[in-house]
Amino acid sequence: MNILVCIKQVPANNKVQVDPVTGVLLRNGVESKLNHYDLYALETALKLKESYGGTVSVISMGPPQAQAIIKEAFAMGADRGALVSDRKFGGADVLATSYTLSQGIKSMGEFDLILCGKQTTDGDTAQVGPEISEWLNIPSVSNVKKIVAIDEIAVTVEMDMAEDIEISKVKFPCLLAVEKDIFQPRLPSYIKKVASKDREIMMLSLNDMEDKDEKNYGLNGSPTQVQRIFPPEANDHREVWKGNNEDLTNSLYNKIKELKFL
Repeated sequence: MNILVCIKQVPANNKVQVDPVTGVLLRNGVESKLNHYDLYALETALKLKESYGGTVSVISMGPPQAQAIIKEAFAMGADRGALVSDRKFGGADVLATSYTLSQGIKSMGEFDLILCGKQTTDGDTAQVGPEISEWLNIPSVSNVKKIVAIDEIAVTVEMDMAEDIEISKVKFPCLLAVEKDIFQPRLPSYIKKVASKDREIMMLSLNDMEDKDEKNYGLNGSPTQVQRIFPPEANDHREVWKGNNEDLTNSLYNKIKELKFL
């Protein structure tokens, strides 16, 4: 089975600056990590490889430093990886991002199964995976919590639909967006890290895409534009009260009354 996992490098914390003009996150110099939902997708791929054989590839879109998460995927057991990276791809919304990734996937070859995490921690849209399947013209299923069975032509999955559990059988090739409960991700292996330290990462730019029209990528290819985005305001105001039980009780009562909770 030829499996591909879409992964993304995201900020490791919420201390990220925003470009006031474009509304794009300024990621340079910010500590980053592999999106934790993608870890579950990667673990699913590795489990399927162990059970059914085949290869596991990963693809990511981002600046050159995103190669770090591909190397992390190698250390977990992925066989090959590609990074879609070009300044012309910058500022993409979910539609342009999914289109760019679909073009990158086509450049890598054909796959029986494409796996994505349910969503990313920086965008939380949960749209990119299903949109990739639309661009590739393959079926997709989201909210996958369990792989029930696999045969030569299809995969059967359980979907967590909030109020009930649905079971669906999807023909290959297909895309699955998985939930975090599907498997517990393994830790990277030091032995695999050493063995793969010189493994080549395929770098894909606009020139490597089937569609080389710049208008379909980045800000140019994004029908939605951010009007305003800003970091949340931190409220660190506090009061320290001292006194006996009666004094503290009165202080708390007066504060609750002042705030009109009573």
